[in-house]
Amino acid sequence: MYMAAYDWRLSFQNTQVRDQTLSRIKSNIELMVATNGGKKAVIMPHSMGVFYFLHFMKWVEAPAPMGGGGGSDWCSNHIKAVVNIGGPFLGVLKVVSGLFSAEAKDIAVARAIAPGFLDSDFFRFQTLQHVMRMSRTWDSTMSMIAKGGDTIWGGLDWSPEECHPSNERRHQNNDTQSGDDKEGENIVSRTEKINYGRIISFGKDAAELPPTELGRFDFRGAVKGSRVMNSTCDVWTEYQEMGLGGVKAVAEYKVYTAGSIVDLPEYVAPKMLARGSADFSYGIADDLDDPKYQHYRYWSNPLETRLPNAPDMEIYFMYGVGIPTERAYVYKLSHAAECDIPFRIDTSTNDGNGCLQDGVYTADGDETVPVLSAGYMCEKAKPDLTL
Repeated sequence: MYMAAYDWRLSFQNTQVRDQTLSRIKSNIELMVATNGGKKAVIMPHSMGVFYFLHFMKWVEAPAPMGGGGGSDWCSNHIKAVVNIGGPFLGVLKVVSGLFSAEAKDIAVARAIAPGFLDSDFFRFQTLQHVMRMSRTWDSTMSMIAKGGDTIWGGLDWSPEECHPSNERRHQNNDTQSGDDKEGENIVSRTEKINYGRIISFGKDAAELPPTELGRFDFRGAVKGSRVMNSTCDVWTEYQEMGLGGVKAVAEYKVYTAGSIVDLPEYVAPKMLARGSADFSYGIADDLDDPKYQHYRYWSNPLETRLPNAPDMEIYFMYGVGIPTERAYVYKLSHAAECDIPFRIDTSTNDGNGCLQDGVYTADGDETVPVLSAGYMCEKAKPDLTL
C-alpha cells in the first residue's frame, strides 16, 4: 500500500512544478506493479483527491515537459481500477460561499448566535478576514467551483433537483399528528419546487421572483469605488479595494447562477481568479478533438477531458446520500465596520418546507457534496461511451 500525500493548497500542476509529486506517484505505481508480479494497482482517491487523480491520469499520458511522458497506454498497463470516494466531480457549492464571504452554514449560524465575535474587531483579531485572505491563496480551492454552468446546475428559472423535506422533519411531522392526517397532508402539500439554480441570491425575494421581475443590473465592468487605506484594519482584503460602488454593483445583480458565479471572483477577487483560471476550467467541451483540451487546465474537469485509453480499467463511485447538503444561499449586505466583509449569509431567511434554513438552501448529498456533483458523472457515463 502506498499513501500518496500532496500539498492540497497548490494547484495540481504546481505540485509537480514545486514538489515533483506527480512524478513520485507515477514512480511508486510503477514500482508496485513491478514488484507484485505485474499485477495492476487499485487507486482509491478521496474528495479533492478525485480531481487530483483525474489530473494525474491525463498528466501521465501527456508528453513531457507538460506531462509525465508515460504514453497513451500507461494507465491501461498499470491501473486495474479507480475507486472514487466522495468525489465532488462537478464542484462543491460551499466553496463559493467560502470564497465570497468566508462562510458556510455553520459559520453563518455562529455569527447570528454571537454577533460581534466573528464580525467585529473582537480582541483586534478579524477572524473571517484572516480566513478569507488565507483561503484565497489556496489555488486548489478553485478546482471545486461548480463545473458545467447552467446546463448542469440550473439557471434563473429551473434546476435539476426538487426540494424534499428531510426524513427527520417528516418523522417529527408524523409524530405531532393527532386524530386525522390533515396536518401531515398540509405540510407535504406546501413542499414546492425550489430553484436551486440561483446559487447566490441577494434577498429571499430575489431567490423566488420570476426572472422577468428581478430588475438586475450587470456588475461586470461596473466602476469600483475607492477607499483610503484604513490603518485600523488588521487585514486588508480586496473588498476594501472595491469600495462602496463595487459592493453595491455586486448586490444589484441580485442573482448568480453557475454560469455567472465564475465571473464573480473575477470582479471581487481578481488576483485569485487570475491564478486559478491558469490552472482550471469550468465549462463543457464542444469538441474534445480540439487541441486546446490537451492543456493541463482542462485535465481535472470531467466535462472537458476524456478518460484514459484503458478499456479494461474499472471505475467505481462511492458517495453519500440522504443528508441535507448546501446547495444555494440567500445573502444580504453587511452594514458593519469598514474593515469587515461586506456580504454575509442572511440567517433570518427560512421557508416552510425545511429546504431553506438560516439562509442556506439544502439538497440531497453527503453534507458536503451534492448528489448532482458526486453522482452525475457515473450515471451519465453509462449510456455515453464518449466520456
